[in-house]
Amino acid sequence: MTTKKKYSKEFKLDAISLVLEQGYSRAEAARSLGINANMIGRWIKEQATDDGQAFRGNGNLTSEQAEIRRLREENRRLKMEKDILKKATVFFAKETR
Repeated sequence: MTTKKKYSKEFKLDAISLVLEQGYSRAEAARSLGINANMIGRWIKEQATDDGQAFRGNGNLTSEQAEIRRLREENRRLKMEKDILKKATVFFAKETR
């Protein structure tokens, strides 16, 4: 007898983030997480149709979850800034030649 696996809201949102924000394909994200690609597709669809209320739970994040979310957002922003600075450095290096 197989039991149905349950995934946390945080796990589902992280899986969706891999596809929508970080540019992974559904298959790549699913492979790296060890789940079926159709499952990620279903989660993306649920989130889109529920106006951000998908995977509701009680709506309260623990202090650790809130900190993790804040740090991930900061990390994403810093990576974008670093990318922009790298591109600007290459651009200005070409200009000085």
